Amino acid sequence: MALGGAEWNGRPLRCALGRAGISADKHERDGATPLGHWRMRALLFRPDRLPRAPLTKLPIRALRPEDGWCDDPADPLYNRPVALPFRARAEALWRADGIYDLIVPLGYNDDPPVPGRGSAIFLHVARPDFSPTEGCVALAREDLLAVVAEADTRTTVVVG
Repeated sequence: MALGGAEWNGRPLRCALGRAGISADKHERDGATPLGHWRMRALLFRPDRLPRAPLTKLPIRALRPEDGWCDDPADPLYNRPVALPFRARAEALWRADGIYDLIVPLGYNDDPPVPGRGSAIFLHVARPDFSPTEGCVALAREDLLAVVAEADTRTTVVVG
């Protein structure tokens, strides 16, 4: 299940979801998008790809080439941002393909993280063909910019 429907302030949006669909029993690397309501935590953006910082009420931070996200359930920093290179398995946030030019970490499995229950669940930029994600929710870049312009840390993404 790659394609999903989203809505923002009554406006329908196209979105991509995890390659394994939506799951109420999310596990690391299962390819599923977790079912539930997840708060937007912050906005991370590629300063070399956006002419200026996006407008948002979320906490905002420019990404750096060394930014990563730990996805190793055995590491104490599981489901947390890390600097690369990192001692354990971690996903690079500075990507060539553009899907992480804008990243909104969602409040899934982060307070506190439970090892193996899934990590790096983001709202991010969809690929041009809206192909499936690894478990995230992805929107067209312009749609994501419109969403974050009005979002704050009380805003939730509802999956399901």
